[in-house]
This record gives sequence, structure tokens and C-alpha cells, in this order.
Amino acid sequence: MAAHRDVSSRRTLALVGPSGAGKTSLAEALLWKAGVLGSPGSVEKGSTVSDWDPLEKRALRSLNASLLHFEHGGITTYLIDTPGAPDGLGQSLPALDAVESVAVVINATAGIEPMAVRMMQWAKDRDRDRLVVVNRIDTPGADLPALLEQIQATFGKECLPVNLPVQGGAAVADCFWSREGSGPPPDFGSVDSAHRALVEQVVEVDAAFVERYLNDGDVDPAELHAPLEQALREGHLVPVCFVSARTGAGVDELLAVIERLLPDATESNPPVFLDGKGEDARPIGTAPDPQAHVLGHVFKVTQDPYVGKLGIVRIHQGTVTRDSQLFVGDGRRPFKVGHLFRLQGNKLAEVSRAVPGDLCAIGKVEELHFDAVLHDAAEDVSMKPRQFPVPVHGLALEPRRRGDEQRLHDLLQKLVSEDPCLRIGQATGTHETVVYGLGEQHLRTLLTRIVDVHGCQVDTRPPRIAYRETVTTAAEGHHRHKKQTGGAGQFGEVFLRIEPLPRGTGFEFVDAVRGGAIPGNFMPAVEKGVRQAMDQGVIAGHPVVDLKVIVYDGKHHPVDSKEIAFVTAGRKALVAAVQAAQPLVLEPFVEVEVSVPEQNLGDVTGDLASRRAQVTGTLSAAQGRLGILALAPLSELSSYQTRLDSLTGGQGTYTLAPSHYEPVPPAVQSTLVAQYRPKEEVAAA
Repeated sequence: MAAHRDVSSRRTLALVGPSGAGKTSLAEALLWKAGVLGSPGSVEKGSTVSDWDPLEKRALRSLNASLLHFEHGGITTYLIDTPGAPDGLGQSLPALDAVESVAVVINATAGIEPMAVRMMQWAKDRDRDRLVVVNRIDTPGADLPALLEQIQATFGKECLPVNLPVQGGAAVADCFWSREGSGPPPDFGSVDSAHRALVEQVVEVDAAFVERYLNDGDVDPAELHAPLEQALREGHLVPVCFVSARTGAGVDELLAVIERLLPDATESNPPVFLDGKGEDARPIGTAPDPQAHVLGHVFKVTQDPYVGKLGIVRIHQGTVTRDSQLFVGDGRRPFKVGHLFRLQGNKLAEVSRAVPGDLCAIGKVEELHFDAVLHDAAEDVSMKPRQFPVPVHGLALEPRRRGDEQRLHDLLQKLVSEDPCLRIGQATGTHETVVYGLGEQHLRTLLTRIVDVHGCQVDTRPPRIAYRETVTTAAEGHHRHKKQTGGAGQFGEVFLRIEPLPRGTGFEFVDAVRGGAIPGNFMPAVEKGVRQAMDQGVIAGHPVVDLKVIVYDGKHHPVDSKEIAFVTAGRKALVAAVQAAQPLVLEPFVEVEVSVPEQNLGDVTGDLASRRAQVTGTLSAAQGRLGILALAPLSELSSYQTRLDSLTGGQGTYTLAPSHYEPVPPAVQSTLVAQYRPKEEVAAA
């Protein structure tokens, strides 16, 4: 980060897309062509810069978002190589908020897989500039013209090639800066026609260039920088690049696209920072100005064996140096930046400063956490909330050795802090710790880290489905808690009313007590009791959701009333009300995307139907494969990969994304209710 480098000389790019598309190999090829590496590493040999984790080398795929950088053509480019499997979304999605541009990498032979579609949509939702990179173009049998048609049919006609493969994928011909390529590919049309399509798409965003183009028949691409950046910002143009990371074909041309076409921080859609919280929060105007107040955000947290906790930060505004005094979010005590690093895989290089567009790591600051906003003014600053998939697969863990409880707790807290799609919960009615993730593979990887990497032996129980409870009608509840033990007693009485809220609303607590029937200082205790009952569950031991609770009356005693009495009264009044409000158990439904050979379509859809799934559509893919889209209850997909392997001879894959909650069938609810005994009943038995 030399002092002479300014914001305009920086590019940031995330490589996203399905596993097997070749993102890591492409990153190696870019580092090689830029002169960082003498030769590209190999995923199979475990010699790549980004897949440095021993678990990644064993799995032969990326499990973490890895930061890389190179300098070429006077430009500093930061790359984030992301995992492609669905269980890696906690690593890949935060990367979108740290970059200006997102490259969706597609395997030329596999076609457009569900993960590519999802990542393209997420990048669009986050207002990132997008491009499509078709890798492995030299694979025999790859039908590249058909794939380009499929890209345009799936993602839109704005997906236009900036280069085209020639000589069977051994090279590519430029379509943007040049109108004539060697060996024009007839199946695509001419390079000249591709050039015209690009220029026409770009000039459409600027009326002055449209007039020039109509009058002159062409516009010099060197003059189109501003409208091209506008077209990228607005999603009016999505460049398509053809490469082979294995041979290096098209990689030099991709470097040129990164350096000459992709935006710097001044040319992209800026992130939204907020001052304040809730309804009072107001957007803060931001500009990638090195002289302005500092604004940055932590998009990744990791633990380095030598320097400890690292917060990996995107600088959006201002300049951060060693010895800078920075605040975290709404914190009022600044911390001092003692160490500032730039990352190349797992290698750290200390630097003296970071400006807008830089990705850097701050070491040895315990206050840093995922999504933390860093600034140099004592204000309450945050980023506009972003949505992440909700973890719904659960796994109960307990240490195998007594005395390891605290060690396991600390280890889980550390691992969960590195992945926003992992969550720790407590199993209702037991003392087991439950970790929730995005799927079986997600939890299996977590378990491997706990046992193999950190040496903590644990016992596990079958995945626990994150059921919920709710009510369908309004009802009232009442409880008087009175306890006399010889001295000062306990007394508290609560009358409350509950009402169902729309699905996904959450919880609302209303104090409607008048005349001091319940003194105001006891109302937090009533709410605490209500929340305890909701967290524990009422009919089946699962959290109660989408509920409005109105406390409208009660009684107190001037001597015997205590907080604990109103906690108990509030909890039991809520239980009584829920039991009278026609309660339901809700189960999580997920969006299922299954990729199967075409000949297995009937067997797989039939099996999904037997699992109470609703097939919503199909997607055509390359090489005789089809994608099946469905909505299914998560409880019916336990060990689904085993069944899918059986139906497809090991050729089927699937991804899950949380969708919504629906009531379970009556028979299932009866079973869940029968299995549940509240701890009060157990204690009394």
C-alpha cells in the first residue's frame, strides 16, 4: 500500500460460484500471470495459495474465504476466493460486501448450476458490479455457444462476451477494444458483431454517445469509460469472459478486463452506513476519500496461530495507519491499531497504511467481531443490515470428558464468530449445547475442526429440527404466584392477553396496566417471565414466535412482592394463555435445488413427493443434467444425500436454502406434543 497509490489504482473482486467451477485454480492463474507466482499451484496437490487450511487440502475444495492480492499494470487488485458449496455461504456472502465486483465462475462443461444462479442474484441484490467467467473452455466436448445462450437466457441479454474462445479454447479473441480477432469463431458470429453488441449496450446509458454511435457507426472504446462504469453499476452490462485456468488461455485478457473495465471505489455503488439505531437511524453520506473520516467494516474474523485474532477489514473511507485510534460501532472507548497487515492466503505482511479500496487485517484487538463498523468519531455507526441464510440444521454436542465443558464452549464461540451462518443454542429441557448450521456438510466440517484440529473429543446426537410454536387465536392467561416460607413470602399476580402476529413478525410486549396494579419496577420481571416461557416452549418444547402479549392487570403486595414472583407469574400466565389459543407447531421449509442426470428425473421427483415436497420447477443444465426446484419440510430431508446417491448412482447433488415456516401435519404435532414433558412435570414426577 505504497503512499503513491491512490483509490483509483485499486480493484476488488470476489470469485464466487459452485464447487468444481475452478475458482481457486483461476486465482492461481491470475497470480501467476501477474508475476506473483513462478507457476500456479494445484488443488489436487494441495499447493495453492488460497487453500492453505489442512482441512481444505484434505477435502480438495475451499472451505474458507481467502484473501489474495497482486499488482499488475499499475493496478493493485484484491481477490477473495470463496467456497462454492452451500455450507460455505457464511464465508462467501460476506465477501460480497467487501468488493466492488463479483465474478460468477462457471464450469464450461457443467453449465449453469444452482449455486451460480443464487450467487448472481445475491450479488445483484447487494448492488455489486457483476461479470461471468466461463472456465475450462478447452475441455473436449464443451458446447460454448450453447452455454453463452444459456447464460443469456438465465441471467439476461445484458450478459455479453468481451472476448470469445478460438482454436478450440486454446486462446481467446478480444471483442471490446478490438473489432477484429484472429481466427473468428463462426459459431458465435464474428468478433465484429460481438464488439458492436458491447458498444451498443454501453452507449445506451448516455444519450450523447447514442447520437454519436448512430451518426458515426462506432465509438472508440477508450472514450467509453464513464458510460461503461455506469452500465456496470446499473446492471445494464454483465461482461462474459472465457478462460482456461489450466492452460492460461484468456487469463491475460481477464487481467485486462479487471484493470481496464472493472470499477474502483469511486465508480461503484457505495455501501450504506447508518448513524443511530432502529427507526431513528439515518444514512450517512460516504465517499471514498482518503482525507475523510474513517469508515470501514469487518467482513471476516479469523484466528492466526501467531498473532491471534484478526479482524479483516474493508476500508470504505478515510485512511487507517498504525497507531490510528478507532471506535467499534457504538463503542465510546477507542482502540489503538497496533498491527496492520495485508494477506496473501495465510501469509501476513505488515503495512503502514490503508486507504479506501484496501482490504487489510487488524491484529490483536479483541473488540473486533464480524460485521463491526470501524470509525474515528465517537458516534453510533452501523451498516445497513444484510440478510444471511438462517441456519436450521442442528447438532447437539457434549464433551466426552468431564471438565471440558468450558473448553468446548470457548471453542464453539470462536468458531461461530468466524461464520455468520453458524449459531449456538441450548436444547430445550436439557443441558446440551446445540450448534445450528446450513446443512449436514456444514456441521460435519465444524465437527472435524473441533475434533481433529483442536483435539476436543465430543459426543453428538442426531440433528435437531428448529421447530417453532405459535398461536392461531387470541386468548387470556392468568396466574397468581403466592409462596409463604415462614419469613417474607413471594407474591405476584398477572393477567395478560395474547394475540397472533403475522408470520415472521416476532414478539411484541405491551404494558397496558393502569392504576399501579403492577408497579412499573416489576414490569421488566413480568416480561422476563413471558420471554422465558416463550424460549422454553409451551406444548412441544420449542420457542414460541409471532406473538403479541398485552399485560393489562395484576396485583402486588407491599411486602411480599418481589421480582422472582412476577417472573414466575408472567411465565405461567403466558403458558396458560398459549394453551388456550389453539397453538400450532411450525416446521421449517427449505428451498431445495437438486441437480440430477436427466434419466433420474422421475425417480427423484417421486421421492421428493413422498417427503411432502412440492416441486416448483425444473432448470435445464449442460451435459444431460436437470435442476429440480422444490419446497420441502426440513424434517423430511435427514440424510437425503444418501437417498439421492442411491437414486442417481452417486451423480446427484442438492442445495438447501431456508424459506419459511408452515404448520406441521396434525399427526406430527401429536407426536411432538406427546414427546415433550416440561421440566416442572419432570421435577414433580
